[in-house]
Amino acid sequence: MGNAYDVVVIGAGPGGYVAAIRASQLGGRVAVVEREVLGGTCLNWGCIPTKTLIAGTDVLHQVRNAAAFGISVSGDVSFDWAAMLKRKDKTVKGLRQGIGGLLKSNGVDVYEGTAAFVDRHTLAVTKADGSSEALETKNTIIASGSDSAKPGFIPEAENILYSRAALALDDLPESLIILGGGVIGCEFACLFAALGVEVTVVEMLPSILPPVDKDVSRVVAKAMSGMGITILTDSKMSDIASDDESVSCTVGDEELVADAMLVSVGRRPVTDGLQLHGIGLTVDEYGCLPVNERCRTKVPGIYAIGDVTGAVQLAHRASAMGICAANNAMGSPDKHSDALVPGCIFTSPEIGAVGVTEAEAKEQGLDVKVGKFPFAALGKAQAVQETDGFCKIIADAQTDQILGVHVVGPHATDLVAEAATAMNLEITAAELGRAIHAHPTLAESLMEAAHAVHGQCIHMPKSRRRK
Repeated sequence: MGNAYDVVVIGAGPGGYVAAIRASQLGGRVAVVEREVLGGTCLNWGCIPTKTLIAGTDVLHQVRNAAAFGISVSGDVSFDWAAMLKRKDKTVKGLRQGIGGLLKSNGVDVYEGTAAFVDRHTLAVTKADGSSEALETKNTIIASGSDSAKPGFIPEAENILYSRAALALDDLPESLIILGGGVIGCEFACLFAALGVEVTVVEMLPSILPPVDKDVSRVVAKAMSGMGITILTDSKMSDIASDDESVSCTVGDEELVADAMLVSVGRRPVTDGLQLHGIGLTVDEYGCLPVNERCRTKVPGIYAIGDVTGAVQLAHRASAMGICAANNAMGSPDKHSDALVPGCIFTSPEIGAVGVTEAEAKEQGLDVKVGKFPFAALGKAQAVQETDGFCKIIADAQTDQILGVHVVGPHATDLVAEAATAMNLEITAAELGRAIHAHPTLAESLMEAAHAVHGQCIHMPKSRRRK
């Protein structure tokens, strides 16, 4: 059979390798082409590295606050940045090897190199040594991912960083300016601030974490300020300059100076070098590849998944699209929807959300009821001394169907999984409230918030109405 395949996947990130495995499970002869390393940005320079380092800062926080639990820790409590990086690299390497093992066990051929379309059924893979190899395929799934957006007004300098470089710093800066108060910027802000770095976040919009429910973002902004992070919102940055010692910029009428700057203003789809025009494919105004609900492009036999399609740029969304695309490529009809993709933000405290925000519901003209329950009123949260935040449920006022769940607080990124499952089953707030939740757990917050939708929350004082 040589280099002839049923499916070839371009990119081995969380969308690509999942698509390859699913296509193989369905009986296809499958290959995946990766120009860097297995696992893509998520595993190597994104989700896993940042969360591994954040886990280290969580342990540091717990040790420094051990006295509150009656635990005595003698001697100085400090951290070893080099050791933290070493642990991060070890974690990434192990998971990367795991992906390689999964692909091998499923009979997926892996090609190292850069793929480009010769025609609709032929790909040329250029290797590092300059040699090229042709792959014949009935179907292609484009999973080429995204890269950090690099605006033209940002100068190039060693101390002006993007997320990939920020995860491999030999030494931590004493001070850091972060341009962009979105998910990436705020996660890095919390990480570095926890390690003693003086952090300033500059966001041009009126609040940090713009897409997040406003009640939620206010909690995180307050917590970040409590960590010593300076947040400048509704602010534009200009006059960025760098030398060997520092980075400077102007924000409003103020000049900011720090040891380094981290630029986190979004990510751009990677389609460079694919030679899409040769098969009749063009990207939209944002550089993304449009697809339909079956993850198909306008060209028959060509699918696209994950960040390269724009919209929600999350690893788990890419994986879901990968399964959908592989199913369709192998003749098993499937559909994908972005309506209920949960979002997870690893700030301090964490955020987990799925569905519409309260503001979005009002903008859509929906008649809704809202239930809210604070972690401070929860026994488990008191026991572990993590009481910041709340669970908020938005339900349709007529049908009681849950339209949105927003959690900010301890383990919010885990708790949102129950909400996503429930909403996929079109559950009502009353049904979620009736589901018995184990005690004492943080998951009780969802049950209590569901009761609160109907004013029947047991563990909140009854509100007094003015006569």
